[in-house]
Amino acid sequence: MLLIDCPHCGPRDENEFRYGGQAGIAYPDAPGELSDGEWAGYVFMRDNPKGWFTERWFHAHGCRTWFAVERHTVTHEIRTPVQEIR
Repeated sequence: MLLIDCPHCGPRDENEFRYGGQAGIAYPDAPGELSDGEWAGYVFMRDNPKGWFTERWFHAHGCRTWFAVERHTVTHEIRTPVQEIR
């Protein structure tokens, strides 16, 4: 079980949160000009590293805030501080 440190509520059990995927994915500049293949790449293709990875999390059963954390995909260690996403 992960213990995630919410920037507003403090450390909480992972069951209070929802995973939001890889952080830092920019929306396409000209979405109307993308082919179906390019859209598929934007929507579905994400990094899958073995090591440190920046992820988005949503505190669904708390303050309802989105934030980013760095989590090690092998050990599940979470680095602090977290970064709130506005």
